[in-house]
Amino acid sequence: MPAGSFGSTGTTTQTLNATISPVGRLVLPSSTTLTAVGTTFQPFTGAMAVSYEVRTTSVGGGSITLEVTSDFTPAGGPSASGGVLTYTCGAAGLGTACSGTQTASTTVQTPVLTVPASACTGGGGACSGQDPNTITLNFTLTDQPAYATGTYTAQVTFVISAT
Repeated sequence: MPAGSFGSTGTTTQTLNATISPVGRLVLPSSTTLTAVGTTFQPFTGAMAVSYEVRTTSVGGGSITLEVTSDFTPAGGPSASGGVLTYTCGAAGLGTACSGTQTASTTVQTPVLTVPASACTGGGGACSGQDPNTITLNFTLTDQPAYATGTYTAQVTFVISAT
């Protein structure tokens, strides 16, 4: 062999580890407007599409809840603490939507969606074929003659959990 043409080859193996955890993610519109249609003192209504991605463990599950974290302001208008804000849940892309009419609360989280164990968004098979999944909430706000005129705003906080 010519000088300098000596070579060597080595092989090594490396193990890669990844821990895949349960996780959830929500995407919401920046705001939803409630409007009254029709005759005087009819409820204000509005729909909100909630997009979500989730992965749960084989022994866990998940949920989406909501809570009114800042009641309607300014004073003189509706108050969610008085039970005047309700919602219903449309069909869920993954999981089980809330049933019946829910009264939004300023003190407790109320149900939107329950996700079973071993569930996941996208990918087909045991997972849903949709990515993201969606659920539509239909809000109703009672209109009462005692409300002062004006524009009122409330903050609703959504929580997604996955175990």
